[in-house]
Amino acid sequence: MRSSGVVRVALLLIAFSANALSAQGTGLSFSGLDAVRGLPVEITSDELQVDNTTGETVFSGNVVLGQGDMRIAAPLIRIIYASADGGRIERLEASGGVTLVTAEEAAESQDAVYAVEDGTVTMQGSVILTQGPNVLSGDRLNVNVRTGQGRMDGNVRTIIQTNP
Repeated sequence: MRSSGVVRVALLLIAFSANALSAQGTGLSFSGLDAVRGLPVEITSDELQVDNTTGETVFSGNVVLGQGDMRIAAPLIRIIYASADGGRIERLEASGGVTLVTAEEAAESQDAVYAVEDGTVTMQGSVILTQGPNVLSGDRLNVNVRTGQGRMDGNVRTIIQTNP
């Protein structure tokens, strides 16, 4: 990994901290992610590849991205930059079976994409979202972390506990 690769990884950590996935007030909010804003980010993996020609950084094999109480685990996490010379992160893609856990909720899916500029998280493929005793499942989950709005599509099933 050349020094520009190190810079990209550092930019990833800064951008992820500054744009921590957070939203308030909806059943699809990932509201627990707000608590990690500004905390250090740690990424562990079996392998790291940086391609300066395409502007991609790929963490593969037992990847765990952690920030405070939040963890994202997946076999592969790819960081896509807006240009090959580094700079702004365009999106983060996790694939191969993704688990996102915070102190208040957990979500699982086959794949997930965080579009930084749009402030959206899209999880697709057998999505399960657990918030306390309540569970939502479906084919696709879209959450706008800026507005706190979310939508679950395709074979949606909701279990809401009514007993205190």
